[in-house]
Amino acid sequence: MFNAITLSQIFVTDQDEALDFYVGKLGLEVKIDQDLGFMRWLTVCVPGEPGREILLEKPGPPAMDEATASQVRELLAKGATGGWIGLTTDDCRKTYEELLAKGVEFTQEPTERPYGIDCGLRDPFGNAIRINQPVRVG
Repeated sequence: MFNAITLSQIFVTDQDEALDFYVGKLGLEVKIDQDLGFMRWLTVCVPGEPGREILLEKPGPPAMDEATASQVRELLAKGATGGWIGLTTDDCRKTYEELLAKGVEFTQEPTERPYGIDCGLRDPFGNAIRINQPVRVG
């Protein structure tokens, strides 16, 4: 029935700050940045992987009224929206060191797990991000 997941969404409170973080620090690239009049449609993707986008959505119209958007912003600041992103790398420790040098603040250093090596961080808005180096099978 389905053959791909093409779009995921997380909330951010400032889309320009989100660009600085996701593109400037994490190294993702802008896929779409379009002013629709009623909202800014801003997506990023892993370079060379344009088939999977992350919508960096600002809470508000047209998806929700201002009262709801205010509640979402409050939950987001607490890291309680449930939104998170998983990124894969070939070398978790090297990626960790490179991002640390760019000023990215981590919540967890690279750690050996049964499924690979991973580490954790939060974006400037409270969204959790996991970086994983999967175990190589074979």
